[in-house]
Amino acid sequence: MTASLDSVSATAGWGLIAGNGKFPFLVLEAARSQGIDMAVLALREEASPELESVAKRLHWVSIGELSRALELLHQEGVTRAVMAGQVKHAKIFSSIRPDWKLAKLLLSLPLQNTDSLIGAVANVLESEGIKLVDSTSFLKPLVPEAGVLTRRAPDEREAADMAYGRDIARKIAALDLGQTVVVRERACVAIEAMEGTDEAMERAARIAQGQPLVVVKVSKPRQDMRFDVPVIGLQTVEVMKRSGVTALAIDAERTLLFDRAHLIEAADAAGISLQAFPVPAAPSEGGKP
Repeated sequence: MTASLDSVSATAGWGLIAGNGKFPFLVLEAARSQGIDMAVLALREEASPELESVAKRLHWVSIGELSRALELLHQEGVTRAVMAGQVKHAKIFSSIRPDWKLAKLLLSLPLQNTDSLIGAVANVLESEGIKLVDSTSFLKPLVPEAGVLTRRAPDEREAADMAYGRDIARKIAALDLGQTVVVRERACVAIEAMEGTDEAMERAARIAQGQPLVVVKVSKPRQDMRFDVPVIGLQTVEVMKRSGVTALAIDAERTLLFDRAHLIEAADAAGISLQAFPVPAAPSEGGKP
């Protein structure tokens, strides 16, 4: 654990806002190993019921219950919180029934996208004395540095597709449309939108009809590490195998690799090349360096 976490662990009450997948379980396990017992707010529409077996203090809330979530965080004495686990983009804007506080927040958003909403929720938490921290704070070993992570480096075709795909992916990420593209011979076969990475790869496989593909997944130009951090897991590798993906490019220091050792073993076994690239500096406001 980092020094910054050490410095606050004795005085700050920690909370976890849990979405779907394995991410919340990893955060709880890592925090517990450092002597931190987190209160958990589990999002009813997303979080796994299995959280009840590993969290001592757990409360279920709907995605739309912002007022109740704040009450529970205060009740638990939470002053620092981590958001971990995906909340599906489509579900945020189509399935929730917002309480008055969230409804007011939604009406105030300049853009109806996930970043705007979660960023606004983070601001509300801050105004309530609850600091939302980097969601990878407890999981730094799962965030790779730049370099080839598998036994096999990308071949010439894959490297060319990675370079092309990274340029395209950064442009769509800057528009908050998605963060993944699937490429074949320096042409975009599929671009991720709200459906997510796995479905984008499966769609690309149907289009490519057995031709080998390259996937590029990037962070946003000004990626807020408090939420919506790019994630790769064992399921991603399984979908890549089924979809004919032979190589994957990700952003170094901004991507979480769940079950990192097993993930890389699975990629090696499938002959998939995985490389993490340095992230270019984000453009400053006004386009000046």
